[in-house]
Order: sequence, then C-alpha cells, then structure tokens
Amino acid sequence: MRVKQKQQQQDPHAREGEEQGKNYHTGRGAQFNTKNRFQKDEKTREHIEGIDDWEEASLPTQYLEQESKTIVNKVESPDVGMGYSMNPYAGCEHGCIYCYARNVHEYWGYSAGLDFEQKIIVKKNAPQLLRKFLMNPKWVCHPIMLSGNTDCYQPAEQTYRLTRSLLEVCLEFNQPVGILTKNSWILKDKDILAEMAKKQLVSAMVSITSMDENLRRVMEPRTTTSRQKLKVIEELSQAGVRMGIMMGPMIPGLNEHEMQRIMKAARDHGATFTAYTFIRLNGAIQFLFRDWLFKNFPDQADKVWHLIQQSHDGKGNDSRWGVRMRGEGHIAKLVSQQYKKYGKLYRMNAEEWSLNTSIFRRPGEQGKLF
Repeated sequence: MRVKQKQQQQDPHAREGEEQGKNYHTGRGAQFNTKNRFQKDEKTREHIEGIDDWEEASLPTQYLEQESKTIVNKVESPDVGMGYSMNPYAGCEHGCIYCYARNVHEYWGYSAGLDFEQKIIVKKNAPQLLRKFLMNPKWVCHPIMLSGNTDCYQPAEQTYRLTRSLLEVCLEFNQPVGILTKNSWILKDKDILAEMAKKQLVSAMVSITSMDENLRRVMEPRTTTSRQKLKVIEELSQAGVRMGIMMGPMIPGLNEHEMQRIMKAARDHGATFTAYTFIRLNGAIQFLFRDWLFKNFPDQADKVWHLIQQSHDGKGNDSRWGVRMRGEGHIAKLVSQQYKKYGKLYRMNAEEWSLNTSIFRRPGEQGKLF
C-alpha cells in the first residue's frame, strides 16, 4: 500500500468494472469508498494479492465522539422546506444509497461511501449547545428541523439518546420542532412527543420509499421495515402527534410506481400530510448509486439510469434550485402528476396547520402581559 496524489473522480463505468469482482457487503448500501474531493492524498491498492488485511470483512460501525461548536444551522436552500435544522449525528448507519448527506461527510475528512455508514460522528454536547442557542436573546422563535441531514433516530440514538435530550430542551423552552426519520426508535420518545403535541410544538414525518422489502433491504439496508414505519405513524398519530410521510426519493423504474400504495397505506394508518423528492445524484453519490444499481438490478439498470438522466438534462444531477429536487421532462412530470392526483384522492395536505411559535419562553422569563 502506498500513498499517491489524488486524481480526478473516476468515470462510473470504470469504477463499476473495478469493483464488480469484490464480495457484496450485505447490510451496507455503499460498496466502496469514493475519493474525498478535499483530500490531497489517498490510499490505494496497487497489488491486491500482496495485501492480506485490506479487505473490511465485518465492516464494523465506529462512533466518534466529539465536542461541537454549534448545533443549529440556518438552511439557505429554498427546496427543502425548513429554515433551521439541527443534527446530533454526522454520518448515518442506515446506509441509504441515495442519501444526499453522504457528500457532507467529506467535510469531516471521510468518504461519502462506506465511511459515511461506518464512521458516525456523535456530537455529545448537542443538548448543551441547543440550550445556549435558545437562551440567546437574539433568537426569534422559528421551527427547527430534527434532523434535516442525517437521521436523528439512527442506531447511535439507542446508545447516546441525544435526540431525546434535545426534545427535552425544546419542551422546556416551548421550542417547536419538525422530525424526519425512517427508524421506529422514535416510539421510545412517544411520551415527550405527546406532551409537545398538546402545545402544537411538534410534527413528524416518516420516510417511506418502498413497500417492497426486497428493494428496501438493499436500498436502505439498516432502516426499519415498511410495516414498522406504518406502525410508527399509527401509534404516534393516536398519541396526538401530527404525522406525515416523505416519499423520497422517487426513482423511475424502481419505486415511483408505488406512490399510490404508499400514500393509501400511510393515510389508513393516520398520516395527514406528505411530501416527495425526485432522485438526484449529486457529487460522489452518482458513482455509489450506479455501482449499487448495476450490482443489485443488472437487468434493469440501464433503463433506470437513462430515465434518471432524462429527468436531469442528460445528467445524474441538476443543481438548480427549484428544479433539482423535482427533476424535469416527461418522466418527472408524470411523477408530479401522480403525486397530486393521489394526494387529492387520499386527502393529504388538506388541513391548514403550522407549528406554534407564540408560546416560546426562556426559563425564568416572564410571560407577556395582555
């Protein structure tokens, strides 16, 4: 093994051929580490037969604890429907192959590939940072999204319970939050979510991209089943929490035909609102996704790949705001029409509702006099 200067990102066709002979890493979405665009040097295999310890047989997950400087981030993008977000974890063990947050892991010095799923950064002081942030008199209450980047209920939460602590701080301040998750661990916080719901301080979305377990198992390998996700919606809606679903991403030729089935099932279990995104393969994700696609669905991979390209002006990604999350062209238009049709049929997004920002109070602060 030697260190050499980083080169330009390889064409996916070349990478695909290089990786095809390796054993498939069951339980992981990505099958290799892409190059980090911020690193000058990289480690490579020059003679595979001469290296006995290179292969990552068990691919264990590592939790890397750190003290962060900030926890609440202002969101500049107009496409994601949130003004502020907070993420107690960076990297995500769920391993969703399409996840746009993979690219962010490069800022931490890691790869968007296997590193993103294996090396989980734990912001241990997140609750203290949130309290400090909310105590700042310059903060004018706006809803904050938990997480918006990586899943706040990923397996690390079972050990660290940072999301639980963040919710406790929010309840103390009457700070409204939105939640997006694809993990049933959120049910462990049903008690505090129900309390927040009484004050209209929380709404939650469960991400459901497919009801086909064979597809989910390889596309989102460490997420919970669709049946469990529906159970989450049902239990929390019965506890008074406003529940919705995120159908994202919709991938032509793989799961876009399931939109009606997902909406109906979610509605039957208590969901009242919904959203969707169209697949976009920004940065390193296009290389990871293409490798995954041809390994898991070789017979239909070419068709799916070309349908994605047709929806992004011949590319795997379009970075233009207002277009990048929806795509364009007749395929993307059909998905959009389907979403509107079934959303109306199942009475999704029919209610006028918003999180309550009027009761935010700092501890010890006197209420307004009327």
